[in-house]
Amino acid sequence: MATAVIIAAVVGGGVLFIMRRLFPRQKACSKLLRYPADMMRGKTVIVTGANSGIGKAIAGELIRLQARVIMACRDLRSAEDAARDLKKRAGPEPHGEVVIKHLDLASLRSVRSFCHEIIQEESKIDVLINNAGLYQCPYSKTEDDFEMQLGVNHLGHFLLTHLLLDLLKSSAPSRIVVVSSKLYKYGHINFEDLNSEANYNKAFCYSQSKLANLLFTQELAQRLEGSQVTVNALTPGIVRTRLGRHVHIPLLAKPLFYLASLVFFKSPLEGAQTPLYLACSPEVEGVSGKCFANCEEEELLAKATDGHSAKTLWDLSERMVGLGN
Repeated sequence: MATAVIIAAVVGGGVLFIMRRLFPRQKACSKLLRYPADMMRGKTVIVTGANSGIGKAIAGELIRLQARVIMACRDLRSAEDAARDLKKRAGPEPHGEVVIKHLDLASLRSVRSFCHEIIQEESKIDVLINNAGLYQCPYSKTEDDFEMQLGVNHLGHFLLTHLLLDLLKSSAPSRIVVVSSKLYKYGHINFEDLNSEANYNKAFCYSQSKLANLLFTQELAQRLEGSQVTVNALTPGIVRTRLGRHVHIPLLAKPLFYLASLVFFKSPLEGAQTPLYLACSPEVEGVSGKCFANCEEEELLAKATDGHSAKTLWDLSERMVGLGN
């Protein structure tokens, strides 16, 4: 018993030390708290992955601001549970409207079906928030034979955005918000093996997909110049969500890791502040092609703003999702 306590104490101390070094307490912007209660009345917003984590927090705040929120989710049962919870939390009316739609970003067929429904049923889209993502999952492939993290985090959203562009343009001024990650710094775009056929490293593939998000934002911003449709990316920081469910943590360290996460990680609501800022704030009206963190513009590494890489990735992505000539 004593030995187990000593081991747990040593492991716990190590976890807390590492957490303090890697994840200093992060500030979170609270600009949303100053928004008028009807800030998004009359606005229609699509949020991918809105059934949990940051996506659910984004949807909840948008409902409070009286937006019409389309929760685009793979798991409809989870989405329905989340929607009930969000409506309950929003309190008595007036509050926004919730629409649940099936969207599996690991299936281009599903993406096309979702977009067809949206175009048929919605007269406008004011904001598209590309939030859903996978993190360091075991090797697997999408329905269309893409490496899963690349397929969901980048290619699925690439096709989704492309197919909704005409509606976004006709709804202008409108906004596109892309959720990336600071872990883009540890990746590069492996154009020789973009689909990780020769080698799979789950951490690298996540970083590659998040770098792809940033390059996509850069290239799309250029292509949308003059359209009154803006696109900006963000890095939310380290947030307590289910995104890390595939990361293995030793059994003894799990309770300590959880306690440490309460201290060092952002809550989902804190993590949602920057995407909400980009979706709602008049301060970023007309701003495009930038990346933000904590509701402030973030300086990116050169590899995330390289025009040649962005154009090359765009052309290759078009071919992969069946949009190329």
